[in-house]
Amino acid sequence: MQYISLPIQIAGLTAKNRLFMPPMAMRLAGDNGEITQKMLDYYGARAEGGHIGIITTEHFFIAQQGKAHIRQASIASDDAIDGLKRLTACLHQSGSLAICQINHGGTAAQKEISGMEPVGPSAVRPLWSDASPEGIRPLTLDEIRALPGLFAAAARRAKEAGYDGVEIHAAHGYLLNQFYSPLTNKRTDEYGGSLENRIRIIREVIHAVRKEVGSSYMAGLRLGGCDYMEGGSKVSDAVTACKAFEKDGIDYVSLTGGMCAYKRRDLNIPGYFGDLSEAVKKEISLPVLLAGGVKKIEDADRLLAEGKADMIGVGRALMTDPRWADKAFAG
Repeated sequence: MQYISLPIQIAGLTAKNRLFMPPMAMRLAGDNGEITQKMLDYYGARAEGGHIGIITTEHFFIAQQGKAHIRQASIASDDAIDGLKRLTACLHQSGSLAICQINHGGTAAQKEISGMEPVGPSAVRPLWSDASPEGIRPLTLDEIRALPGLFAAAARRAKEAGYDGVEIHAAHGYLLNQFYSPLTNKRTDEYGGSLENRIRIIREVIHAVRKEVGSSYMAGLRLGGCDYMEGGSKVSDAVTACKAFEKDGIDYVSLTGGMCAYKRRDLNIPGYFGDLSEAVKKEISLPVLLAGGVKKIEDADRLLAEGKADMIGVGRALMTDPRWADKAFAG
């Protein structure tokens, strides 16, 4: 464990090691998105041992229209702040950094859950969705231009709740990833077509978040950098996009899948998005995070040694066993 044990600095904060817990939707919030005791117990158990450098909580919806599933946690109003303060207290109990992932479901949302019509760059569901394509519509330009403010307000709430940073969710087929992917973005205006246009809204969100929380507050981005599907986004797109995001002031990038979500059909090895993260890491100076298929601490250490990333995420093993990190570092 020569590499995974090393501390790392991000945005002036120090993570005690290079292991992070990626966001995983547990659906433990209340019916209206409130923080519940079950949610506190779940995150508290994983933070307790003190062996996770960064814990990223699951995607919280920034607006009711973007609520992606039942019992998803809300950061859509100031009413959520008190509950989130209880959650950050659990996360900080043993010295882990706490990151809040903020998200809009786009056309992955369903009217039966949100009570509102699903909207996205185009009237296209993410490719993993089996929901009916009926009843969805493209966003108007005015609606698109309102999105950065929604993300910025959510970031402010996370900061007020005591989170060490926020992570903008642009992966796994949700709204910002829908703009990025040519499989779901069929627009012909300034938000569609070229890669420059398809990442425009992500850049505008980054700028709005930065303006709201300040230049010293940690703001990261999770990017579904490659769809691994014919006609979809490519690794080279992610490299170009991340170079732009670095100029916009993002503090780290976490690389994962796009329309393929968090899995790859063609590859099942530890760190199976490593080709993506390695390519981006070679071209930017920001910390690069990688998760996917890592179940052993030895594999995490090896991926760092190979230059695949600067931090390695372990998801399902920690979901199953809250003491996984404690046991791994204890040998």
